[in-house]
Amino acid sequence: MQRLRVAFLGPAASFSHQAALECFGRSAELTPCPTFADIFSAVQQNDADYAAIPFENSTNGSVVQTLDLLADRDRVYSDIEICGEYYLTVHHCLLARKGTAPSASGSYDFINKLYTHPQAWGQCEKFLSEHFKGVEKQDVSSTSKAAEIAARDETGQSAAIASSFAAEYHGADILEANIEDKDDNTTRFLIVRNIRSEQTASSYPPSLANAGSAEKNEQSPAKRKTLVSFTVNHSSPGALADALLVFKTHGQNLTSINTRPSRSKPWHYVFFVECSETTSSPNDETVGQLLEDLGKVTESCRNLGTWDEQIS
Repeated sequence: MQRLRVAFLGPAASFSHQAALECFGRSAELTPCPTFADIFSAVQQNDADYAAIPFENSTNGSVVQTLDLLADRDRVYSDIEICGEYYLTVHHCLLARKGTAPSASGSYDFINKLYTHPQAWGQCEKFLSEHFKGVEKQDVSSTSKAAEIAARDETGQSAAIASSFAAEYHGADILEANIEDKDDNTTRFLIVRNIRSEQTASSYPPSLANAGSAEKNEQSPAKRKTLVSFTVNHSSPGALADALLVFKTHGQNLTSINTRPSRSKPWHYVFFVECSETTSSPNDETVGQLLEDLGKVTESCRNLGTWDEQIS
């Protein structure tokens, strides 16, 4: 059997790399992609069988880049579906070029520029407000890229917020560990696949689920989650309420609602509703029936995928 090809948001040593490695193991062929769009394109074009893509963080909320790609406004990702999820506990570190930090612990006066991914700023606000008021902050494509920049800065005057995994990979010093605001800071990754790939013809491999979930699933059947996107007629009173009522009618508990601009006209939105079954006896026809009824009260709707819930 061929090795599974798995795409993740790169470069190497990013949190996405860590999630992909923990999900699929070292036997998989893990490929970094520079942007979110490149990840989706790799899966759509069958250059990757699966991808691990960040969807939301417990501290900083939804990842809008992923939502925008799932909106698929130009209908270019028709072969992509969500087939699983993975929860990664995220611990951030302050990193700098090896050997350049002053010996005095806790003093960061030598740092005049910070790099990290936009999501990380909001996860480390307390630490940043205490130590880096007025210091220039530069967004980069990933925390691993931030670590790479800081590690290569010969002046030693820049630092990065990234993981210990990235520090080890890029040879940087960890100035301070666990600088995130919340000890339970967690990012949820969606596992997406190409439905036409022979490698993903069967359901999402149960061996890829995290260990805690595997133990839970031995005791009772996992509940199923579904993510649906839809648009409504914004000029019709109660249109959104009518759409949401369909989920209740089919026994679905709404776990999150997000919106992104549809870009078809100003102030028109794509709604994303994630739901889970309220019964422990899943009905394979439930989602199909839900989509059929949802189509009657919306302008458009799409099932983005159904998968086993990994935490209760």
